[in-house]
Amino acid sequence: MNRKNKWIIYGIGLSLLLGGCMNMDNEKNNVDSQEATGPYKDTFVRVQDYKGEGYVLRNGEDADKIAEEKSDEVQKAVKDFFMEKYKTDVKVHNIVGNKDGATVFVESTGPVHFYTTAIVPIDLSEEKVKANGVVSLEGEVESAIRGGLYHLLFEKEFAELDQYLDTFVNEHKVVGRTMEAIENVGGIGYMTPYYFITTSKSDKAIKPVYDLYLENPDTPVSEFKAQFAEDGFSAENIKINIELFMEEKEAEPNEELINQLSNDLKGMTGIPKGSYSLTLNDNLINEKVGDGLKDNSLEAGFPDYIEIN
Repeated sequence: MNRKNKWIIYGIGLSLLLGGCMNMDNEKNNVDSQEATGPYKDTFVRVQDYKGEGYVLRNGEDADKIAEEKSDEVQKAVKDFFMEKYKTDVKVHNIVGNKDGATVFVESTGPVHFYTTAIVPIDLSEEKVKANGVVSLEGEVESAIRGGLYHLLFEKEFAELDQYLDTFVNEHKVVGRTMEAIENVGGIGYMTPYYFITTSKSDKAIKPVYDLYLENPDTPVSEFKAQFAEDGFSAENIKINIELFMEEKEAEPNEELINQLSNDLKGMTGIPKGSYSLTLNDNLINEKVGDGLKDNSLEAGFPDYIEIN
């Protein structure tokens, strides 16, 4: 499959790398060439050792220094942004300089759990944090909230999926990402070491739940469930993206394993309804961009997702 399209699905990682928060559409088109010829081609570490250290955003060196010196201002600006716009309290895990300021990786603290990012502009000439100019990438936070709501509404089903993946990992020589990597450079909605959720803004089933969340994030789960418009649910509107890595350093992705994972999911009941994609990488992850996808990665369910109804 086309790696550019994969990263459009996967979220913000390389897109932010390729130019900060400006000109995102143009920069996305350069993902392939940047990875093939750029300075981050061979900066790989074992996924078990990766905690987000070394992650960089292109042309972010100057802003990174200022953001570090003014960390308190940056964190306050981000916390205020999420509270004012989404009535959501967040904790900051990581601040990384980008071309135009700082990209801040956060985690929600309430029952609706998700990871996401915000971008704090910095005037480089005056070394000034523009606290009133905080933004997020279009649709990213909204998708993250919807994913967190889906997990909350179908907690039992996700627990079933988690149990299956825990067993699969324990019985085979595969691993997921570390929690530190998820916290520090994840930022793609509801995430576990083994998968992340992305959602569609056209999802009619979750919209009334999302609207209620914006009114009152502390709404009881029972009231959220009452708002879920089940008749409007479509599996294509919630993507559950499973990504695993080979456990051993020199191991190549095993086609039998990804086929077994695919077949198991197709035969399971009790797991969340939705569209599933699967990726199995070798053991290495690019520490500069947080990306494990390579030419030898194996994939199933994209672009024709595995639909569980």
